[in-house]
Amino acid sequence: MKQLAFIKRSNGSHWVGDGFPVKSIFSYSDIAEEMSPFLLMDYAGPTNFPASTRKLGVGQHPHRGFETVTIVYEGGVSHSDSFGGGGTIGPGDVQWMTAASGLIHEEYHSSEFAKTGGTFEMVQLWVNLPARDKMAAPGYQGITADQIPDVALPDGAGRARIIAGSYAGSNGPAHTFTPMNVWDLRLNAGHRLAFDLPEWYTTALFVLKGAIRLGDRHTVRAAELAVMERAGSQLVFNVEEDTTLLLLNGAPLNEPIVGHGPFVMNTREEIAQAINDFNSGRFGQIGQ
Repeated sequence: MKQLAFIKRSNGSHWVGDGFPVKSIFSYSDIAEEMSPFLLMDYAGPTNFPASTRKLGVGQHPHRGFETVTIVYEGGVSHSDSFGGGGTIGPGDVQWMTAASGLIHEEYHSSEFAKTGGTFEMVQLWVNLPARDKMAAPGYQGITADQIPDVALPDGAGRARIIAGSYAGSNGPAHTFTPMNVWDLRLNAGHRLAFDLPEWYTTALFVLKGAIRLGDRHTVRAAELAVMERAGSQLVFNVEEDTTLLLLNGAPLNEPIVGHGPFVMNTREEIAQAINDFNSGRFGQIGQ
């Protein structure tokens, strides 16, 4: 059975642009090895925004070497990039963008959400790419809620939305470069859950709301990340309160990580090349 390694809490809060007030839960600067292939998690919300005619969000910026995964719980996000990817996602939807060899993108509150205002809540993950795929072509997957399998858990314990990977014969729609499970779990208090997961994979549980208990002593609450030991193939925990939980599980890459802001590669030379390519306009332009 998998044992708790540690509980990770926020590195602090900051704004991304003027539309995303986030808590930085982890990044490649602190627990890169323990969380591989996951590089970073920002948790935005829940925050209330008034109705607005302003375009709130973050303007054009580059990425290379990884993927961004945006999961909307409340509100809406519109995206466009220099390789023609883009779209608007709302509650239950997911945007899986492959930056890979490099692109420029922008993210804003959707026009529909901006008109009405309300509660905004989302998670953005950065998922690392293996060295062999870091210079692959960029791509975009706009995954709507109706494309994501919604599976009932045993004994009325709740439901699991399978964004990536598989559970109980249901496969998530997200294409991934390496094996991983990304599950959005909605759990009912008073249940004990057991999942069989690959041994030696990274496994972490992020609580958005509610509380779970691991073993006899460790309670994990909202905005906390439980990182598990890689040994063992069964994940067991108790649901203390009705809980929304994001399960991350993936094969570690075991490759060097060298990051510089929005670029994550394997060597300093590759970072220097990324900066040069961006400054030389090789990441393209939005709208071309």
